Amino acid sequence: MDIHTIPAPPTPWSQQLVEPAIDPSVYIHPLTNVIGDVRIGTQVHIAPGVSIRADEGMPFYIGANVNIQDGVVIHGLEQGRVTGDDGELYSVWISDNASITHMALIHGPAYVGNGCFIGFRSTVFNARVGDSCIVMSHALIENVEISAGKYVASGSVIIHQQQADRLPNVQESDSNFARHVVGINQKLRQGYLCAEDDVCITNIRDESNEHSDFLRQNGSGNGHRSSLLNSDALIWVRNLLNQKYYIGIEQADARRFRANSWSDCGLIKTTSEAEEIAVLEDCLHEHQGKYIRLFSINPKTRQRGSERVIQYPKER
Repeated sequence: MDIHTIPAPPTPWSQQLVEPAIDPSVYIHPLTNVIGDVRIGTQVHIAPGVSIRADEGMPFYIGANVNIQDGVVIHGLEQGRVTGDDGELYSVWISDNASITHMALIHGPAYVGNGCFIGFRSTVFNARVGDSCIVMSHALIENVEISAGKYVASGSVIIHQQQADRLPNVQESDSNFARHVVGINQKLRQGYLCAEDDVCITNIRDESNEHSDFLRQNGSGNGHRSSLLNSDALIWVRNLLNQKYYIGIEQADARRFRANSWSDCGLIKTTSEAEEIAVLEDCLHEHQGKYIRLFSINPKTRQRGSERVIQYPKER
């Protein structure tokens, strides 16, 4: 028996030893466990270190083209169910084209809609997240229902329905990024499945580089293509712009970096993505060979928020 397909154990609430039902097109890494009544659709990619455990709450449903990334935990309470798109009751329902990213926790009763993006280390518990929602990193969503197409910023704690009802709409750049993640993971799934097939590998090598296409087409909402900012930094900058935050810039040489002593390089207040990227690229050019750090500032409270180092010396 493969380690990643284990029946549920007998319990007082379930005497049946139900095994996972997994489509042949699915790739599950050998270091992942899938336990119990878990129904997995076509073309799903499940990375190393994932635990999908339908031994208490059950069943689980995972739709087509879903990607479940490293360290994700999916579990459910014995009590409590959500209604799936098929009208049946489930402990956990994850719709098609969803991305459950690194170290996220989906704990039933929970529903994740079609095309949703659940960010790093975020938690969805006893909640319903509608189609095409974007949930960024380290967010908590509990005891609420979030309407389709809503955006949850990093670090948000959404535990009252009034908070969920006030969430902003997803921006097109966020939706593009979520779709890009699905596409990338489909290529990973294909690559893992045909790693020992020379013909298959050749076909993959002949395909266009989707990552480069994404950067060319989505480097900026205004047609500006950044040659210095990587895609992760661009997404981080867009996230702050969508929240109407200012962005501060700091630089440090190697000695000051080790001492965590940064020099101020100014504050960007523009709402134009093209202008903001242009300023950042000028700073990167001016301070080549140094560390460059960005940080967010809430314009209302003037409080400093999240930070990100976007340039390291070449010798790193």
